[in-house]
Amino acid sequence: MSSADPTERLLRGLYSTALYLLVPVTVYHLIWRGFRQEAYFERWGERYARYGAPAARTPIWVHAVSVGEVNAVAPLVDALLAAYPGQRLLVTTITPTGSARVRALWGDRVSHVYLPYDLSGAVRRFLAHFNPQVALVVETELWPNLLLCCRDAGIPAYLVNARLSEKSLRGYRVLRPLLARVLATLRRVAAQSEEDAQRFRALGAPEPAVVVTGNLKYDIAIDREAVGRMATAFGARAGRRPAWIAASTHSEEEAAVLAIHRRLRARWPDLLLLWAPRHPERFVGVAQQALDAGWRVATRRLTRLPDADDAVFVIDTLGELQQFYACADVAFVGGSLQEVGGHNLLEPAAVGVPVVTGPHLHNFTDIANRMQAAGALEVGADADAVGAAIEALLEDDGRRAAMRDAGLALVRDGRGAVQRTLALVAADLPRRGQGA
Repeated sequence: MSSADPTERLLRGLYSTALYLLVPVTVYHLIWRGFRQEAYFERWGERYARYGAPAARTPIWVHAVSVGEVNAVAPLVDALLAAYPGQRLLVTTITPTGSARVRALWGDRVSHVYLPYDLSGAVRRFLAHFNPQVALVVETELWPNLLLCCRDAGIPAYLVNARLSEKSLRGYRVLRPLLARVLATLRRVAAQSEEDAQRFRALGAPEPAVVVTGNLKYDIAIDREAVGRMATAFGARAGRRPAWIAASTHSEEEAAVLAIHRRLRARWPDLLLLWAPRHPERFVGVAQQALDAGWRVATRRLTRLPDADDAVFVIDTLGELQQFYACADVAFVGGSLQEVGGHNLLEPAAVGVPVVTGPHLHNFTDIANRMQAAGALEVGADADAVGAAIEALLEDDGRRAAMRDAGLALVRDGRGAVQRTLALVAADLPRRGQGA
């Protein structure tokens, strides 16, 4: 769709005007979030595409909004770094946790800044500063000015590992006239599943542009040596006793986690809970709640590992969840007992841990259905059902082993999205061996 289209100009103008009127709200948002997570007080210039360093050309640009999307796209970024060693990659995020994950995974091997707000002037400054040759946008980041400015600047853009839940589709329908034009700017929409592909078509993506490439999460990299070292150290320190993990939990799920652990401790008095809240600002809060419940509590930062007398161990660091999944007998994945939509179910399955969730899985519908069909996932209708499922699994070694094997097989058989995605975007990537 040409940028001269009068309907597009009108829709884009209305959208941009609304955003500029909301600029004061963005400042308030940063301050409000900063009181909960201090990193939001930092690097404000990047939020508006104001940079102190000289302009740098980064031919390959990947945008992943937060830590979950960074983890999802990590296999693709690793493949790009290996295939194009002479090129500089830019990875942008929106959240500080996403930023920290980028640094933990790749350090100085990639450039990193926050993606600016979707203000047309800020987006143009961002694109002029980094001058990318191709844009790989992860999952559902349909920012109109961002993608329209990419088109106007002649930058081919792809939506990779693209997903669109039924709930999101309903929410986007009011913006369909604008988003249909935005989707038409994309070279391809590389959808996770046929269901996602159908929803993108319903939102207005051109039929030939939508391709099913699979879910990058299946290509998760497992650091077997790190997992083995952690399991050995964990067992030596914590002792041979049952353990379950509550991972990526949200604030409204914390009372349920405490109640489940209380119920399970009545059956197994030496049971250990490994607890990894989704957001860093909840680290202290969950530790205090566990203390108030009367349990002995340790944390990753203070004691590194739990000992034989600890009842709760709070994982108050980022980037180590995979290793701690492997130390548990059963995993509960949060964001599923409240209407968040769930979190990555494949990460525990990939290290051989049976998985239990609540019912709210609209962000992972395809994965959840596949895991249930394979016998690798238990879904509880509410917190009581989740607790009962965990209890049943802790009692049954054979059932846990069957779920472990089913999960490992599912992840193994689902791999290949990285290579399919690379093949899809290859025509717009720099030539191999071309200098930065």
